[in-house]
Amino acid sequence: MKTLSRALVLGGVMMASGLMTTTAMAQSQPNGGAPLTIQAVTERPSLNLSAYGEVKAAPDMATISFGVVTEAATAAEAMQQNATRMTQVMAALRRAGINERDVQTSGLNLSAQYDYVQNEPPKLRGYQANNRVTVIINDLDRVGTTADAVVAAGVNQIDGISFGLKDPSAAENEARRLAVRNLQAKAALYSDALGTPLGSIRSLSEGGGYAPQPPMPMYAARAMSMDAGASTPVAAGELTIRIDITGVYDLNR
Repeated sequence: MKTLSRALVLGGVMMASGLMTTTAMAQSQPNGGAPLTIQAVTERPSLNLSAYGEVKAAPDMATISFGVVTEAATAAEAMQQNATRMTQVMAALRRAGINERDVQTSGLNLSAQYDYVQNEPPKLRGYQANNRVTVIINDLDRVGTTADAVVAAGVNQIDGISFGLKDPSAAENEARRLAVRNLQAKAALYSDALGTPLGSIRSLSEGGGYAPQPPMPMYAARAMSMDAGASTPVAAGELTIRIDITGVYDLNR
């Protein structure tokens, strides 16, 4: 009986194995037809290139950041002195023709000031109030005179000046056209060098664009000039607008 049982078990395993093999063959040969032929798909050769377009433009606006810093024995006194001088500065800006919407408070700080002597604990000297303002000037002819006006009114720190464009879209679009022309020329050059006809463009992506200049140091406070009637000279120069693009072109066989 044991011998018969073992024979039955072994036979069952062999039948199962045969069934699994047959099933696998049936899957590889559906309906008993010819075996399926799988061909590897070869991607069309392509060129992945980058180029840029760059234009120069004269700025038509400026941004100045400045501040009023005051020190006093008490915090209240430092803030009061600062408020008085900043009120005078705001009035000077209005007289200079600056619109209220173009004036923004960018920082307000009050801090204790200490004197430090070696081997001695810090000694409180007083308090410092710092009120900072950012101003947009839409008439570049007024940049120097506006800076002088706020210094005369009480500003004793000027962080910097930057120039920009009110509407950079025209300059950006021209830079885009130049970038595409340069990309097309580069693709044609590669195609000719490879001796392979250039196909259509598969994709195009853009980077870069207009970005306002970071503020450049101007001066801490205007020194007395020999010519009292002269205003601070300011040169706007030119801005560079650059557009970077990347394109993928097909190469025809």
